[in-house]
Amino acid sequence: GQPYLWARLDRKPNKQAEKRFKRFLYSLEDCKEFVWNVEEDFKPVPDTWIPAKDIEFSNGNPLPDENGHMPGWVPVEKNSKQYCWHSSVVNYEAEVALVLKHHADPGLLEISPVPLSEILEQTLELIGTNINANPYGLGSKKQPVHLLVPHGAFEIKNPPALKQNDILSWFEGCSEGKVEGIVWHCHDGCLIKLHRHHLGLRWPLAETYLNSQPVVVAFNRTKYDCDFEPKSLFHHFSKLDGQRFGRLQDIKFD
Repeated sequence: GQPYLWARLDRKPNKQAEKRFKRFLYSLEDCKEFVWNVEEDFKPVPDTWIPAKDIEFSNGNPLPDENGHMPGWVPVEKNSKQYCWHSSVVNYEAEVALVLKHHADPGLLEISPVPLSEILEQTLELIGTNINANPYGLGSKKQPVHLLVPHGAFEIKNPPALKQNDILSWFEGCSEGKVEGIVWHCHDGCLIKLHRHHLGLRWPLAETYLNSQPVVVAFNRTKYDCDFEPKSLFHHFSKLDGQRFGRLQDIKFD
């Protein structure tokens, strides 16, 4: 089948079930396990919803995690209203996604269309104008700009020691620490995420590490048979092919 971009959608309990679950959590009944009625306790999700890979099942039904949520995914359809910003960074005709990554030259970022076949089974972060208060200053209300960033694409060169004071000093004292958080990739495949908020640190910042680096657009339009819609990000970025900007927020379309 055709490769698709999927958006994260957690199935959550309805109000009544959530009240019961919270009462159970506050009752400190460690000896008992909370019993969910999977068919009745959860809000409906689209028919296209699928549970995340590591989720546990019972009698053919996915089970919620310790927070009472069922992590899952829904496909991002072309021109989707609910996932319009996700939809703006993928073109199913050309089978490409707009991705921000490192350029071959050190210290330089690159925005380019990446074949969906090259990012199969990968998770990526959507950043841009209408996502999480736009900490990187991308685009504007008149011309929103969104991009995908592969998880693990930006490796920390000088990570701090695993001590709270060292981590705090790293976040507050060096340019590389002007990021939202750190994800440690362990040898056993486990991922451990630390957000600035976990340490009581502010986010977003006026100046971020990602926005301190120059960025180049690499978009060779002749490689694609299809015509990109005139208002699409693909059309706009293809016209900027080869152009270099001082930082992400300097990118402007005519």
